[in-house]
Amino acid sequence: MTMTSHHLTSGLPDPQTEAAFYEGVPLKRFIAWVVDAIVITLFSLIAVPFTAFTAIFYFPFMMLFVGFIYRWGTIASRSSTWGMRLMAIEFRNDDGHRFDSGEAALHTLGYTVAWAVFPLQLVSMVMMCVTERGQGLIDTIMHTTAINKPA
Repeated sequence: MTMTSHHLTSGLPDPQTEAAFYEGVPLKRFIAWVVDAIVITLFSLIAVPFTAFTAIFYFPFMMLFVGFIYRWGTIASRSSTWGMRLMAIEFRNDDGHRFDSGEAALHTLGYTVAWAVFPLQLVSMVMMCVTERGQGLIDTIMHTTAINKPA
């Protein structure tokens, strides 16, 4: 990974000279999101009987909690969710390294807040489609990005 103009010490690939790292990533992130949403929904449905079926009354909140734990856990372990792994993409921090547990927690918290305040998520989705590195709102704030997994 090389230095970029965005940050003098950045270890992220340069989108101009290493464009392959960013090719198709916004679409792959969307497909990964769909896969992850299905996984989270299934985990949440499996959990309902373990709440004596009371989760029926707060199911969206339970999905938010299950989704947070799922995203944090999978991103902390390999810098990607199961959907992202399927699409061969992963998160990288400003140094070009995979996320640690703290970065995974912060990114997941930002993602969760963006979904809770939906206009923020809309801004994030537009940003992923128009920014040079395909960064969403929380990616931009944290100086992180999703890239195609290096070979």
